[in-house]
This record gives sequence, structure tokens and C-alpha cells, in this order.
Amino acid sequence: MKQLLVFLFLCPLCACNPTDRSRAETSSTPSGSCPVIDAAKAAELAALTLACSDNEYPNKQCYLYEKEEDLKPTRLNNPAFYGCFDWHSSVHGHWTMVKLLKTFPAMPNAAAVRQKLSEHLTPEKIATEIEYLKSSPGKTFERTYGWAWLLRLAAELEGWDDPDALKWRAALRPLAEHIAQKTRDYLPRLSFPVRTGVHGNLAFSLIHMLDYARAVKDTELEKLIVSRSRDFYLGDAACPVDYEPSGVDFISPCLAEADLLRRVLPPHEFNAWLGAFLPPADSRRFRNLASPPVVLDKKDYAIGHLIGLSLQRAWSFSGIAQALPVGDPRKAAYERLAGMHCEKGFADMNESGYGGEHWLASFATGAALGF
Repeated sequence: MKQLLVFLFLCPLCACNPTDRSRAETSSTPSGSCPVIDAAKAAELAALTLACSDNEYPNKQCYLYEKEEDLKPTRLNNPAFYGCFDWHSSVHGHWTMVKLLKTFPAMPNAAAVRQKLSEHLTPEKIATEIEYLKSSPGKTFERTYGWAWLLRLAAELEGWDDPDALKWRAALRPLAEHIAQKTRDYLPRLSFPVRTGVHGNLAFSLIHMLDYARAVKDTELEKLIVSRSRDFYLGDAACPVDYEPSGVDFISPCLAEADLLRRVLPPHEFNAWLGAFLPPADSRRFRNLASPPVVLDKKDYAIGHLIGLSLQRAWSFSGIAQALPVGDPRKAAYERLAGMHCEKGFADMNESGYGGEHWLASFATGAALGF
């Protein structure tokens, strides 16, 4: 007994109750920050998509084949977005190029980015993309993750008066409007939200879709997304953060949902909802969300998803923090966690090989520059 008392005296952290110990662990977690994105860093990120935009193989597509005639090279079905391993990665790679060019028009490889966008975003190629999505095999193609990124790309082009951007926007608009209509058809038929930590996560898609609807002033789509978001998520409480992450996640289901609801709910309603939905940031239960994931094989195409998870968590924490009032203790905690996850994601991305290079520039850009 005497030895135990001596141990507890020498180790006060061990003697505290579990909640106090968790708070000590969380508050002592080192902070970090996103790398500063300047024109040179922007060019590095854009170069990753430039390198794979016309790289058709290796290739992984979610095609449905109804007959032998459906077996075609990817570039024939999707001539605008056939590179970068899969359709959705190609789409959000194009968003990355647009976002970086728009933010840093004088970045060193700006001319190459403009040329690539002009080659891919043409009326003829977009018409073929629409033709495939209207076909029987293409009805559910890339639903909803790829749809969401296409709408994010269209939203980024909206309101940009650059002469080239006006051409790209005009070319892309019919595809965006088609996907918006597919979304209006789909959401009323969905009984339950998809809560996975990978592509199917509905909250993640609705974030991009809602931002698009507001950017282009599609009030019908906006009202539908807001209504369905309330139907699906408003009653949620005590999100099971203990179960995050899964081994190949690149989306935090809990944070994606909170990032969506901060766009949907008035501030006072969101603050109350968030308090019931997520545990306190200084509690033991929050520890899984507070710690950037350990990635043991950064080059593995699936395990490497965890690098993207750090970056998705970063922009989610940052966005949620912006929605909280000044003085709310969660605000500073989430901002610190955003920086720490962003720093870790950027560091891991450098070791990811093509398995990460074909898509992680988009998540890095989103984490550093926002949406």
C-alpha cells in the first residue's frame, strides 16, 4: 500500500479520474498547421493531376455491363474524365486545377493547366459523358460521390470571369444540370442515409451538392437537400466516434455529417445539435477523432485512404469551428485539430506513390484552401 501511494504521488496523471486524464492527454496534444500554399506549392499540387489526366491505366471504374458491346476502353465512355485511375478522381483532379489556377493565376505551370482544362472540358467530350450517364448502364454510375465532385467542379467555375473559365463553364453546364436532375430524382427515393467512411457516404456528397445549388441558385435542389438532410440527420445523437476510423476510410462519417449540418441549420440550432452529437473535444471518447490516423502502408491504394482521412478531417474541423460562436471552447479545439490533421496529411501524402498522387492533391487543396 505504501508503494502504491508513493507511485500515485510521483504520477499525479495516473491518480486523476478518467475524464481528467483524457483532458490532460487531449490538451497536451501538439498542434500543427497546414503548409502555406503559395504559387510554387500550388504548382506542385496541380502537377499531380496534370501528370495523370491522360493516364488511362491503371484504371478502376464502376461500370455496369449489360451486354458485350458495353465493353469499351474508358476513354470512349468518358473522354473528359478517363485518367487518374477512376472517374471521380479525374473529376476532382480537374476541380483541383481550377481551384489552384483561380487562386494563383500566375503559378509556374498555369499555361499547362489551362491547356489541359481546355483539352478536356469541351462541348463534344462533355456531350459524350452525358450520353453515357443517360444510358442504361450509366444510370447509377458514380452515384453519389462522383456526382458530388462534378457539381463541386461546376460550382468552382461559377462566377469566375476568366475568358477560359467562361468556356469551360459553358461546356460543363449541361453535365452539371443533368447530374443535378439525377440528384433530384434520387434523393426522394432514398430511405436511409449511407454512413460509410468511403465513397458512398451521403453526407459528404450532400455538402458538395448543396454548395453547388447555392452557387448556381438552384433553389429547388437546395430545398430538397436541406429537407432530406434534416430528415436523415437532425435526430442523430451520440455519433459512435469510438468506431472511427475503419481501416480504409478517407471520410469521417461523424465529421462529414456535422460539416453538412452546419450548412443546413441556423447557428443556434446547430450549436445545440452538435453538443448532443459529438462528445466534448477534451473527453476520452473524442480521442479517436483527435488523433490523426496511423498509416502503415502509404502506397497501398486502399490503406492509403487514411491519408485522405487526415485531410478530410482537417477541413471538417475547420469548417465546423467557423460555425461556432466566439468563446465557444470547441472552436479553439477544432481549429487546433484541423491544423494537426492537415500537417499530418500533407506529410504522409509525400510518401504515397501513385496510389495517393492520383487523388490526394484534391484533398490537400481542400484542406489548405477550403471550399
